[in-house]
Amino acid sequence: MDAWIDFSQIEQYRENNRIEAKKAVGGLPKSIWETYSAFANAFGGVILLGVEELPDHTLRPVDLPDPEGEIREFWAILNQPKRVSVNILTEQNVTVQTVDGKRTIAIYVPRAHRCDRPVYIDGDPMSGTYRRSGEGDYRCTPLEVDAMLRDAEIRSQDMEILETVELSALDGDSIWQYRAHLTVCRPGHAWEHLHEAEFLQRLGAIGRGSDGKLYPTAGGLLMFGKREQLRKCYPELVLRYGTDDAVQENAENVYAYYRAVSDALVADSWIPKDANGRVYGALLDVLVNSLTNADYHGTAALETLWDANGIRVTNPGSFRMDWETARSGGLSDPRNACLTKMFHLVDVGQCSGSGIPNLYRVWKEQGWAAPVMTEQLNPDRITMTLTWTSAAAEPMMPRSTPAAMQLQRAAVVNYLTERITASTAELAKLLGISNARVRRLLRTLMEDNIVIAVGEGRSRVYRLKA
Repeated sequence: MDAWIDFSQIEQYRENNRIEAKKAVGGLPKSIWETYSAFANAFGGVILLGVEELPDHTLRPVDLPDPEGEIREFWAILNQPKRVSVNILTEQNVTVQTVDGKRTIAIYVPRAHRCDRPVYIDGDPMSGTYRRSGEGDYRCTPLEVDAMLRDAEIRSQDMEILETVELSALDGDSIWQYRAHLTVCRPGHAWEHLHEAEFLQRLGAIGRGSDGKLYPTAGGLLMFGKREQLRKCYPELVLRYGTDDAVQENAENVYAYYRAVSDALVADSWIPKDANGRVYGALLDVLVNSLTNADYHGTAALETLWDANGIRVTNPGSFRMDWETARSGGLSDPRNACLTKMFHLVDVGQCSGSGIPNLYRVWKEQGWAAPVMTEQLNPDRITMTLTWTSAAAEPMMPRSTPAAMQLQRAAVVNYLTERITASTAELAKLLGISNARVRRLLRTLMEDNIVIAVGEGRSRVYRLKA
């Protein structure tokens, strides 16, 4: 994390969604714990003690009289469960930095593992959980806290047995189509001739409740449920797919949605066809990854939308592991383990964590722009944007819709966090939109006091505001 903080250039940085400066000359500030919680529950960040923000929002180091004493106090409080729910730091995360002869403290807070979230303060997750946005720390809503608590469970969300739902809620046609799919993929499989109830039990789609009777699991209902019952249990669920000007929302359940999208990708002339099918296989992996990692209690829609430029796949929920770890491969932590198992049995989806690295390899082989993953908070949603244009061409971004605007705003904030400043042309290239649209987007960010403009004319650049 410290790779993007150059203390010899401290005056070039500004407070933003991953940097917080506190003067702290009178001792450890109480607000440090809200920021610790906020960074841990969002994207991580660095807390700078002994650094003050000047009226022009530049940062300037001040000499801490006793940095070692503040660090001792910090560790003492951090290890008190009644004050802070969990310590996710090691000694390497807290360092004393000397800048222009002045001693400061840098505390690097990583994004917490999903088993540790929510990271909260003062003993109450509902009132003591914070997140970081471009505007600073904010107290999480109960819905955000509940989502983090669900993700912290060792058992995945879709393993729950739904004792209020009858087996008749499952759609027989969907089950039959899945079994036929399994027979094609795995002829002679040991489950091929099982009676339906035993087959569904082995699959994890149904299980015995506390009364000994069989009921659907959450994964079974999502995969094979009838639309009416599925919407009763997941009232916010929206399954949307197609081209931007011909959107469908008629899928019965998650498996029907998968089949409809996979068939449409084969048939649509806009989807590139390669001789060995690697592009199509990578697209199916992206689709299944979104389905197995979606938070079906969330409020964002599941969407797969494409056009002549590329495809966007969106699911509700936040990352359960660091994005760079997921991109490097080898680790898998699906939000819905039952759905993952069901898709793996019909040879789609990667259980080894290799699906995302393979996607990047395939896109690189084709000479296309690298995939872009965007995470948005409140409501939590993840979008994978893929283009089939050359790497030298501008990447596709969503059209000018309210949801697209939120994704573009998040992309700008992340870009300015890493690079401090950017011109209109740089941001237009990043987002794949016109300079005029970038200026309109920046205007909304400036109106919300998130971004400021520096300079005039061609030399004008933009940076995050405190």
